Amino acid sequence: MSDAKENAALSSIAASVIITLGKGWAGLATGSLALISDAAHSLLDVAATTMTWLAIRAAAKPADEDHHYGHGKVESVAALVETAFLFLLSGAVAIEGIRRLWEEHSVVKVNWLAIFILIISIAIDGWRFNALRRVAKETHSEALAADALHFSSDLINSTLILAAFGASALGYPQADALVAIGVSIFIAVAGYRLAQRTLNTLLDTAPIGSADQIKKLTLAVPGVVKIEDIKARQVGADLFVEIEISVARSMPFDRVGILKELIISAIRSDFAQASITVTATPVTLDEETVLERVIIIAARRRIPVHHVTVQEIEGKLSVSLDLEVDGKMSLSDAHTVASQLENAIQDELGQETEVETHIEPLVISSMIGRDVDERRRQHIASSLITNAFASQTITDIHNVRVRETEHGLIVNYHCRVAPQLNVTYVHEAVDQLEHMVRKDNPNILRIVSHTEPTRQ
Repeated sequence: MSDAKENAALSSIAASVIITLGKGWAGLATGSLALISDAAHSLLDVAATTMTWLAIRAAAKPADEDHHYGHGKVESVAALVETAFLFLLSGAVAIEGIRRLWEEHSVVKVNWLAIFILIISIAIDGWRFNALRRVAKETHSEALAADALHFSSDLINSTLILAAFGASALGYPQADALVAIGVSIFIAVAGYRLAQRTLNTLLDTAPIGSADQIKKLTLAVPGVVKIEDIKARQVGADLFVEIEISVARSMPFDRVGILKELIISAIRSDFAQASITVTATPVTLDEETVLERVIIIAARRRIPVHHVTVQEIEGKLSVSLDLEVDGKMSLSDAHTVASQLENAIQDELGQETEVETHIEPLVISSMIGRDVDERRRQHIASSLITNAFASQTITDIHNVRVRETEHGLIVNYHCRVAPQLNVTYVHEAVDQLEHMVRKDNPNILRIVSHTEPTRQ
C-alpha cells in the first residue's frame, strides 16, 4: 500500500513539473495573467506534491515508543501546509487581477501553441486527478486526496483560461483579469475545503457517519446488551476505534472473548483498515432470576453450590443452598466461608433476605483410583439391580464400574427409566436407589448414575 502511494506521488511530481513549464512559457508568451497565475498554481503543485511524497514516506513508518498510533498524521500536517500556500496564492492572484481591471490597456496575445499547451494540460490534469483520487480512496491518504484536489482545480482553471482566450479574441481583453479573479476564488474555496478536512483529522474528529455505522454493526452482534461509548479517530490510512459495551454478567469469560472477536470482524467488514479495541462491562439484566444471581455470586467467590432453593414467604425472600468446602477444613473456617457467602447474597438481594447454607465436604484434589476386583464389582452391581427392581421405576442396570480410592469407592453406572416421567421424579428415584445401595455398602463415597430413556 505504501509503494502505491509513493508511486502515485512521484508521478504527480513529474506531471506538475511538465504542466508548470508549459503554462509558464505560454503565460509569458501571451501576457495572460490568468495563465501566469495558473502556472504559479502549478508551480505550487510541484512543491505540494514533493511535500506529499516526503510526507507519505514519513507516515509509512510503523508505531514506536514515542508514537503509539504511528506517523499517519504527518500526511495531515503536509496537507495543512499545502492549504496555507493555496490561500497565499489565491490572495496574490486576486490582487493582481483587480489591479489589471483598472488598467486601460490590458492586452492578451493569444496563439495556437498556448491553446495547445492548455489542452495538453487539461488532459494531464484529468488523468492525474482520476489516478490520485483512486489511490487516495484505496489507501485513505489525505495527502494524496489533497493532491487530487490540486489537479482538479488546475483542470477547471485551464478550462476557464481557454474561455478567457476566446473572450479576448472577440474583443473583451478584461475577461482575462476576471477569469484570474475567478481562479483565485476557486483556489481559496479548494483551500478552505482541504483545511477543514485536515483540521478535522488533526483534532481527532470522527469521520462523518462512522460512529453511527460502527454502532449499527456492533448492536447486530448477539450478546451485546448496550453500547456505552464509541470513539473513532483517523490517523493517516488507519481508523482507530474504541468501543465500550455492556454484556450480561452471567456470560462466561471465554464467551466474552469470542464476542469481542465477533464485534471486531463485523466492524472490519465495512472498515478494513480499522484498529479496534473493545471493552466489555458486565451488567445485571432485568430478566436475571434470583437463582442465576445466587449462582453468579457463588461463582465469583469460587464456591461450588447446588440444591439452591428460592422461596417467597409472605412477601419475604428466602434462599437456601448447599455449599461445598474442602473436607479437611475446620468447621470454624468453613462457617466463615458460609457466612461471607450469606452476606454477599444479602448485599445483592437485600438485607431482609433470609439465607440458609448447608456445608458439605468437597474433595478438591483429583483422586487416584483403580478398578476393584470382579467379585466386588459384581456384589455392588447385584445390589443396584436388586434395589432398582424393588423401586419399580429404574430398569436395565448396565455398564457398572467400581473404582477404589483412598477416600472410598466411586461407583458409576447406566440405567433406563420410562421416557414420559419428569426429571424431578426420576431424580428422586435415583436418590432413593443410591441410599439403599449405600446401606448395603457403607464404604461407597459416591454413586454417579447416567439415566437414559427406556427403548421403545
